[in-house]
Amino acid sequence: MKILFTGGGTGGHIFPIIAVAREIRRIKPKKKKLEFFYLGPKDEFASIFLSQEGIKVKTIFTGKIRRYLSLQNFIDIFKIPIGIVQAFVYIFFLAPDLIFSKGGYGSLPVVLAGWLLRVPIFLHESDATPGLANKILSRFALEIFVSFPRTEFFSPKKMILVGNPIRKEILECSQEKAKQFFNLKQDRPVILILGGSQGAQKINDIILIILPEILKQFELIHVCGEKNFKQVKAEANIVLPNELKKYYHIFPFLKQSALSCAYQAADIIVSRAGAGSIFEIAAVGKPSILIPLETSAQNHQIKNAYQYAQSGAGIVMEEANFTAHFFLKRINYLISHPDELKTMEEKAKQFSRPRAARVIAEYIVSYLS
Repeated sequence: MKILFTGGGTGGHIFPIIAVAREIRRIKPKKKKLEFFYLGPKDEFASIFLSQEGIKVKTIFTGKIRRYLSLQNFIDIFKIPIGIVQAFVYIFFLAPDLIFSKGGYGSLPVVLAGWLLRVPIFLHESDATPGLANKILSRFALEIFVSFPRTEFFSPKKMILVGNPIRKEILECSQEKAKQFFNLKQDRPVILILGGSQGAQKINDIILIILPEILKQFELIHVCGEKNFKQVKAEANIVLPNELKKYYHIFPFLKQSALSCAYQAADIIVSRAGAGSIFEIAAVGKPSILIPLETSAQNHQIKNAYQYAQSGAGIVMEEANFTAHFFLKRINYLISHPDELKTMEEKAKQFSRPRAARVIAEYIVSYLS
């Protein structure tokens, strides 16, 4: 049994692939040999995490389809056909039983080549509105797994609502372990700040403006992004008095076990509105403030955030309204209204679909049996 994964190369694509691969391993037929492969754009982040899961990684040329004028468009026009040829040769000799695409421009050559070779293709769309690549690729997919109840564009006949696959291990940390891991002082509420891989800078800037003020009332776990870590840490050291530094825990990035503990430790989570983050927050049942990335393609983060907020599980604060003191007022309001926090927790759990990876895995194994 050979399964070929593909995707755009960001964490939003890679972690769901890992979640699905783990579940397939858990339920695979004992008599069948199982092999996992990944074909997509060159990406060190993806290669490290996928290789750790025993997924064999191969890279090809990929080109991004932009809807605005850019010199890079002319270069990428040539990359796409080269990538299709590379993918065609690789898939021809690999002869996978099935292709599972997480979408994104990086999967375009793989899905097209797979379709030409008549390999069954299954697509997963994380967001409430698909990007251009997934709109194109949906024509070649047998089934499309979707995360949000009102996903746009796709034919209802092809869609299967499953949620966004999350790694089951994200749910495994206990509150006691979380307190020890972060050395929490436990005398004030804990806020977890997640900037995301693309949009951390704006959030970091706002947090730094009110950092001394917010730490007088709260304890912060701040994931600021690898590119921003040194600068944010240096600025925080300047603005914070010594007596408040013990309440500030800053990290460039959290690996799986640490992120699991951060989720458990938090009383409120502040996050961008990527589907991966939303469904992990829902799975751990935590109240949240979502700050959609304004520059996300097709405004997918804004649409994700409002679909989630309509369930009552979180609130949306668009970037135009994301000012330092307004943000602090919202945090204070939520903490001073425990009944509202409790309702948000319950609604988050109702929205969550923690078995998404398992459902997809069962579907794939059943198809190949």
